[in-house]
Amino acid sequence: MDLNLDVLKREIVEYLEAGGFAVFHSSPGGLEGMPMVLWDVEHQPDYRTFLEVARKTGTVLIVVAARQFESGELDELLEQLESCDISREEQRDYERRLKKMYDFDGVTCALELAFDLNSRFYVFEAQTDWYDEFVSIEDEIISHLHEDDEDDGHDESLGGFFSKN
Repeated sequence: MDLNLDVLKREIVEYLEAGGFAVFHSSPGGLEGMPMVLWDVEHQPDYRTFLEVARKTGTVLIVVAARQFESGELDELLEQLESCDISREEQRDYERRLKKMYDFDGVTCALELAFDLNSRFYVFEAQTDWYDEFVSIEDEIISHLHEDDEDDGHDESLGGFFSKN
């Protein structure tokens, strides 16, 4: 069963406000490049446990960010798929899987809670299964594009004397 992160986000914000936390609404990806420690969501999926840790450390400010899925991401990926050197069967399989995802346009696909402690962000991340699948497909398609770039017939070595390895 897949998470409904729109409902979970509302539940979390209500929980935070009722618990006396200050909520800082951030943009998705706002913590990129910052030193982070990720919460083990797989084994400890309850956000309340994460927030109890924040409370015990004296934290009152929680950063909340949610990412909405946009169909433009699908359009772009389907366009890149046309440039891939893969079999027609593989291409149709990717297209079929991606086109199903248009139903998720505007739906929250990723949710992030974080708090700062000693210049390090402690982060709780949740993503939907379908978004995990999208990211996986995106990685696969991009890997086929990079193979195309490497196999474009141009030898970038110096007269065959130097290996690319």
